[in-house]
Amino acid sequence: MATPLTADRLLKALRDEGLEVHEYRSWRTHNRNSKGPWGPVNGVMIHHTVTKGTASSVELCYEGHSSLPGPLCHGVIDKSGAVHLVGNGRANHAGLGDRDVLNAVVNETALPRDNEADTDGNRHFYGFECINLGDGQDPWPEAQKLAIEKVAAAICRAHGWSQRSVIGHLEWQPGKVDPRGFSMDTMRSRIAKRLGAKPDGPKPQTPKPPAKYEPFPGSAFFRMGRESRIITAMGKRLVAEGCGRYEEGPGPEWTEADRKSYAAWQRKLGYSGDDADGTPGRTSWDKLRVPNV
Repeated sequence: MATPLTADRLLKALRDEGLEVHEYRSWRTHNRNSKGPWGPVNGVMIHHTVTKGTASSVELCYEGHSSLPGPLCHGVIDKSGAVHLVGNGRANHAGLGDRDVLNAVVNETALPRDNEADTDGNRHFYGFECINLGDGQDPWPEAQKLAIEKVAAAICRAHGWSQRSVIGHLEWQPGKVDPRGFSMDTMRSRIAKRLGAKPDGPKPQTPKPPAKYEPFPGSAFFRMGRESRIITAMGKRLVAEGCGRYEEGPGPEWTEADRKSYAAWQRKLGYSGDDADGTPGRTSWDKLRVPNV
């Protein structure tokens, strides 16, 4: 059992293992902690996404979907071996699994067959989604498998765990098949070998490209008389989303038309009452995706 790593410690552990790591949006504070406890943590769980494409897969794992809100894991491992961090805390990735499997992970003994779904795995496991269709045909590049090995080893080092603290989703929850396309026993052997050596050390990180979207400037930014190109760009996005309530414009000055337009956007997202008052908040702003100006 262990206390979950802080965002800074997790990031450092991954980079010290020689991984290329990207920090996606507000991953440091993105979690499902309001829905249940996070920790003590006992292991690392590996999944496949059943998707293709890095950008769309990372966004899906960050946001989730209507029946399963994000984050859907803590990090996404792409085909090139880069890791994209999307959550820090409780994440919707493991679901209910077998208590006997959890006990084996805690004791680092041989895994029993998973035949029950009686234990909350989201509380106890770090989760990493690997971009793969999961059809048995989509290849697993060596760079991606090496990154899985390094991710698992990095977290095991940080907690003093062995390779037996790393499992696949298929070993936890009855009916699951992920990760499909390689053997978890083989992967654990790779992790054990890595844990017997020193970590590779930090590698030069690829410079983060300029943000595609305007970061949230804060609710106080939006007041009558404020002029900014950001407001014009926001208005154009609201028009594109069918929420524009402008007789003229949009323009750079925050007006009542902007407020009414943004309120329409909030209602489109499902907000009501005071949550749809037309004053931008971080969540609705991030979903609007106002381009850089």
